[in-house]
Amino acid sequence: MQQRAINAVLTGVTGTALAGMLVAGVAAASDDSAPGEKQFLTQEAVAAQQHDARQGQAQNKAQNKAENPAQKQTENKTPAGNAEQQQKQREAAKESAPAKKGPRALLSGTTTASYFWDDGSGVRGDTGAPASGKPMQKGMFASPSWPMLTKVKVSYKGRTVTGFVGDRGPGEPSHRGIMLDLDTYTFRYLLDGGKPKNKYHAGSGQGHLKELKWEVLEWGKGAGKKGKPQPFGS
Repeated sequence: MQQRAINAVLTGVTGTALAGMLVAGVAAASDDSAPGEKQFLTQEAVAAQQHDARQGQAQNKAQNKAENPAQKQTENKTPAGNAEQQQKQREAAKESAPAKKGPRALLSGTTTASYFWDDGSGVRGDTGAPASGKPMQKGMFASPSWPMLTKVKVSYKGRTVTGFVGDRGPGEPSHRGIMLDLDTYTFRYLLDGGKPKNKYHAGSGQGHLKELKWEVLEWGKGAGKKGKPQPFGS
């Protein structure tokens, strides 16, 4: 009887002790698992942040790619646009700038002109080499009275040529109002803008230009008389 009572007490004590140990073990197990869960949660947060960061970088790259072509296009257009604008400004400046004027005429008037080509060939009344000593050439005119090497501008029907006095003439025709001889090329150009048949023949049925405008731009230093043209030998 006494032994059973002792056994019962021991059994109770042992059970109580075991229960306490079980409770302590469970509590310890609970405490041990807590850091693992916290660590798992922290890793999840880091992974989420990294994912968000990668997403943000990808979005930034996409945005940069979308913006850069437009920026490059703008940059590419800018120089061309500037060049075009500068060209327009230059053209506007040219239009607004006053037209350049040629030399002022010292003397001007109108006359009837014929043509010649004196090179010593004897063709078409050739009287020999030009009196100025210069070879016959385009732009050489003959005057019955003006000083040699006088600079003269002639105009007819909107066409203009500037030449110089290099010979004497016309002769007898100057007494009939024909006060200027033009080289064959100048004569034909003023007539219709064409070219002569050859240097001795203008290639047209017209041998005179009436109402030809002349302007003396500079008097020559050779022999002759300044002023209005005078008939040959007067």
